[in-house]
Amino acid sequence: MTTIAQKLQDSLQQILSNDPWYGPATYDIIENITFEAAYEVPQGSVHSIAGILLHMLGWTQEVTDRMQGQTAGEPAGGDWPDPGHPDDDKWKQLIADFKLANVTLAGVIQKFPGSKWDEPINDHRDPELGGKGVSYQALIEGLIQHHVYHSGQIALLNRIVG
Repeated sequence: MTTIAQKLQDSLQQILSNDPWYGPATYDIIENITFEAAYEVPQGSVHSIAGILLHMLGWTQEVTDRMQGQTAGEPAGGDWPDPGHPDDDKWKQLIADFKLANVTLAGVIQKFPGSKWDEPINDHRDPELGGKGVSYQALIEGLIQHHVYHSGQIALLNRIVG
């Protein structure tokens, strides 16, 4: 594993399951949420916790696909798929799927060729909309930032509904 891969892998694991300096890790946050709270949309909010986690899962899978050379686009299930009706098993499966998607991404990061980190991803979208020039390294750094942002939203929503 290259130095860049190791740093990115460490950063990803730090926010997901270790002890980030800003607060609880993402997995700690989601593990303590009941399915009832996960599917509630508080007054004035647009999304439920389950909806946000489903969004995070989709983007983790999309980034993994991009890392493997697929053309950039929206996640296969859409940007903000409907989480459906409250269901305890479905909530537990969503958490498991999110964790598995991040394990899969970690494996891709570990095996990624060191010489390619600065290369642009396969993206044919309009450059004026930010579609060009994103390197593989910036892609992973962006997903880490995305996880942090939405983990904070989840923690706040859980305080409101939990």
